[in-house]
Amino acid sequence: MRRSLGSTVDVGVFGVSLGISVLFVLWGVLFTDSLSAVASAVLGFLIADFGWVFILSTFGFLVFVVYLAFSRYGKIKLGRDEDEPEFNTVSWVAMMFSVGMGIGLMFYGVAEPISHYTTPPHGLAQPKTEGAAQVAMEYSYFHWALHPWAIYAVVGLALAYFTFRKGKSNLISSAFYPVLGDRVEGPIGKAIDILAIFATLFGTATSLGLGALQITGGLNYLNGSIPADSIAWAMGIIAFMTVAFILSAVSGVHRGIQWLSNLNMVLAVVLVLFLLVVGPTIFILNTFTESVGGYFANLVPMSFRTAAFGDADWLASWTIFYWAWWISWTPFVGTFIARISKGRTIREFVLGVLVVPSLVTFVWFAVLGGSALKLSLDGEGGIVNAVSQSPAAALFATLNEFPLAAVMSVLAMVLVALFFISGADAGAVVMGMLSSRGVLEPNRMVVVIWGVLAGAAAAICLLANGLEGLQTAAIISAAPFVLVMIGLCYSLFKELRAESLPERRRAPEPERAATRPTGAPAPQQLRAERGPGER
Repeated sequence: MRRSLGSTVDVGVFGVSLGISVLFVLWGVLFTDSLSAVASAVLGFLIADFGWVFILSTFGFLVFVVYLAFSRYGKIKLGRDEDEPEFNTVSWVAMMFSVGMGIGLMFYGVAEPISHYTTPPHGLAQPKTEGAAQVAMEYSYFHWALHPWAIYAVVGLALAYFTFRKGKSNLISSAFYPVLGDRVEGPIGKAIDILAIFATLFGTATSLGLGALQITGGLNYLNGSIPADSIAWAMGIIAFMTVAFILSAVSGVHRGIQWLSNLNMVLAVVLVLFLLVVGPTIFILNTFTESVGGYFANLVPMSFRTAAFGDADWLASWTIFYWAWWISWTPFVGTFIARISKGRTIREFVLGVLVVPSLVTFVWFAVLGGSALKLSLDGEGGIVNAVSQSPAAALFATLNEFPLAAVMSVLAMVLVALFFISGADAGAVVMGMLSSRGVLEPNRMVVVIWGVLAGAAAAICLLANGLEGLQTAAIISAAPFVLVMIGLCYSLFKELRAESLPERRRAPEPERAATRPTGAPAPQQLRAERGPGER
């Protein structure tokens, strides 16, 4: 029997998080202009004074997880030594990629390369030239490949390790036990989990807003009577999709998210293969080869470029926005990746999280962005104008230049909708977990509440300032959580060092292993309904 709502929910974490979230929504509804002004002022302060923190810490996360993978710690399992992976590798990668950034790739797959092509970052090339096209691809890879997945890997690795190997609750705060000790059960630990919920809420809201804008842009291409940037249509789409992803979320990981993620992967492959065949195939292959090489050659310089000698506005709109967006996603993407990664080694986890999604990203941008860049270099398609008017319509403007434009546009909108549902689905489940003491399957009513609030937050951000409002919300919510992530790295490394000492090389926590069932992350979860992996 499932326990009552009151016995599963952490009243302090849930109550404070819910109260402040509701106040934010009411503020946006009743005083939209005030919310927009305050958010813009906070954003300006963060970018001017703390932009370097995002830049430096993000590269540090990449170095940290790569070191762990190839160090002596790489052989440690995320679970007991005899545990095996719960999901097969294909489903594992599909769910990870779909939840991690699927909807963002649909929105920016064409829009970002074309934007950098028309306005090259930091004056590195002349606009609308072949040099600008090359820089555009390299920076697209920079924003979407190794760095964001390293950010996800930090949180996912820490949670999987402390949950499945050390028997802690599936909470961000539990990963700080080596540093805080029993204080993780007090106000400090609860504050960490509340910050994680807020970052998740607004990270999810940003994704919902982008998805709604892109579906609206697609409808505009299929039916010109619908404005491409209609906030009213976007909010209607958010309402409809919120209902859909809540229904998916309450069905559980094994049914809703896994099925949707596998379908997403199939449709994404169809879209990529279609453009690869009917598009400028040779140009795409050349672009892939040269841009990947340029990306790795310039990886370090790009990673450390700040506004000191560059374009501060561009940096704020792109690199810092992305790093903040990924960080705001880490509580729910990291928690979700941890949830599906039990039984894998640290080396397998890091390589799987870093390498496979990055390879998919390289191919994705080479095909979609490369096709759009070729059309633009040849002076065809009017894609540059389409992106300047509405980034959400960039993909559809590109598809319009190839056969079966209407059919592929519908497929693209279906893909956006499915990415929308699967990503928001995971976000709602994770917010439920964070506010329910880390139980692997939180009470359905809690999931529904967070799902509704995520949809409401997305609508409020769109009302406040459209696309810029979504970006602002992501950066502000991620600012405090970047400090949590830095602390997480220290806590994880401290515990890994302790485990690898000679006197502790045998099975970890033997007294716990003898008393806890496989996969049970905390004592308070033993009375909860058994998770999918225990059936």
